[in-house]
Amino acid sequence: MEFSTSTAELSALKTDCIIVGVFDGGKLSKPAKALDKASKGAVEKAVGHGDMTGKTGSTLLLQGLAGIAAKRVLLVGCGAEKDYGRAAYSACLRAAFKALKSSAATDVTIPLETAAGAADVAWKAEQGAILALDGAYRYTRTKSKADTRNVGKAVTFHLDGKVDGKAMQAALKRGEAIGEGVALTKELGNLPPNIATPTYLADTAKDLAKKYGFKCTILEKKDMEKLGMNTLLSVSKASYQPPKFIVLEHHGGKKGAAPIVLVGKGITFDTGGISLKPGAEMDEMKYDMQGAGSVIGVMKTVGLLKLPLNIVMLVPTCENMPGGNATRPGDVVKSMNGITVEILNTDAEGRLILCDALTYAERYKPACVVDAATLTGAMVIALGHITTGVFANDDKLAQELVDAGKVAQDAAWHLPMGAEYDELLKSNFADLPNISGGRAGGSITAACFLGRFTKSYKWAHMDIAGTAWKSGAEKGATGRPVPLLANFLIKRAGK
Repeated sequence: MEFSTSTAELSALKTDCIIVGVFDGGKLSKPAKALDKASKGAVEKAVGHGDMTGKTGSTLLLQGLAGIAAKRVLLVGCGAEKDYGRAAYSACLRAAFKALKSSAATDVTIPLETAAGAADVAWKAEQGAILALDGAYRYTRTKSKADTRNVGKAVTFHLDGKVDGKAMQAALKRGEAIGEGVALTKELGNLPPNIATPTYLADTAKDLAKKYGFKCTILEKKDMEKLGMNTLLSVSKASYQPPKFIVLEHHGGKKGAAPIVLVGKGITFDTGGISLKPGAEMDEMKYDMQGAGSVIGVMKTVGLLKLPLNIVMLVPTCENMPGGNATRPGDVVKSMNGITVEILNTDAEGRLILCDALTYAERYKPACVVDAATLTGAMVIALGHITTGVFANDDKLAQELVDAGKVAQDAAWHLPMGAEYDELLKSNFADLPNISGGRAGGSITAACFLGRFTKSYKWAHMDIAGTAWKSGAEKGATGRPVPLLANFLIKRAGK
C-alpha cells in the first residue's frame, strides 16, 4: 500500500473516496463543510435526510457528488464534538474501512486538520496507516474463491496547512511497519492448525531472519532435552508435530548493550491434552499461538524500522494433544531451572512452555523481558475482549506497557501480583503445581507461577486471552498486542 500527503484543494482530488466526519446532531466537520460548499450543499442535504446522525461509527456513502472530483464521499459518525479525541478518531477510521470493504474503492483520502498541532497530525497519520492496512487485510490462503476487493492500493492524507515533511514521513513509515506486523500476526493466527504448525512458525522466523538480517536459531527436541526443558517437552509428548524453540536476534543497538527479550506462547493447537477441552469452539484453539504470532509480527516491524535496539525473540512452540504418550494429571516434571512442577491440569500448558523459555532468557542478561500469551480464560472474565492484562515484577515496566497501549489505542491494564497470591500455589508432591487450588484469581496465580522463573530480571507478562482474536461472525485474529509492543519498543529506541 502506498501512503502519501497532499495539500491540493480537497474537492479537486481525484480519488475513489474521501472520508469525512459528521458530529452528533448532523454537524459537519471542517473537511465535510469544505466538500459541502464545493457540492453546493449536497453533503448537508444528505445528512438532513436523517440517515446520518453522527453516532460514533455510523457511515453513509455518497456517490457522484457534483463539484467533487472524488468518486465517493464516505460520511462517518464521530459522536459528540467535545469528546472527539484519539479514541474516537481510531474508532471512526476503523468503521470507515470496514464500510469500504464492500465497495470497489481501492484508494482513499483522509483529511487531517493541521491546527491540532504537529504531534497530533503525525499520530493521526501513523494510526491512519495502521488502520488502512488493517482494513485492507483479508484472509484468502485456504479459499478457492477469494474476495479480492479491498482498500489496498493507496491512502492519501490531505493536509490543510504546512507540516514538518520529515516528521510526517517518519510517522507514515512507523504506521506502515506496525500495520505490516499486525497483518503477519493475523495471518499466522488465522491459518488452520494443519498449516500453522510449530515447523511453519520456525520457517516464518527463518524467512524474517533472511529478509531483515536477524540471527535465527531453531532448537530441536534433542537440543531442548540437553537443556532440560522438560516442562516444555511434557506438553508436546503426544503430538506428531515436533516441538520447536525459536530464537531471533536483532542487533541494532550498541554492542554489548542488554537486549529487550520478547517471549511468545506458541501452542499451535490446544486440545487441553488429557484434561480435554469441551468440543464447542475448540477450533478457536488454533489461536493459542497468538502470543508467538504477536512477537513474530513485532519482529517484522522491528526489521522494517531497523530499530536501534538489541532485541531477542523467544518462541517455545508445540501442540497440546491427548494420546497414549500424553502427560497425565499428577505427573511431576523438572523445569529447566530445576524447579519441579506437579501437573494437576494438562490444559494449563502455556505456563509450562513459558517457564522454560523465561529461564532460557536469563542467558541474555536482559534489560527486561516481556512475554505475551493467551494464558487464561479467567482473563476474559476479568477484562473481557477489550483490554489486555499486564502483570509484572517491576511497576515501572508495567506502566511503560500500559502507556504504550494508550498511544497505540491497544488498551492494557496493570493487575496485581504479590505474596498473598503466591501462597495459593502449593503442592504436596513438587515445588510448584501448575494450577492453584481454586478458580479465584486464576489469571493472577498463572502470572505468579511464571514469576517464580523471573527472579533475576525485570519482567512483565501480558495475558492476551481476551484480545488476541474475535469469535462469532467476525471470527479472526486481531493482531493485538502488536501495536502496543511496537510502540513500547519505538519509545525505548527514542524513535
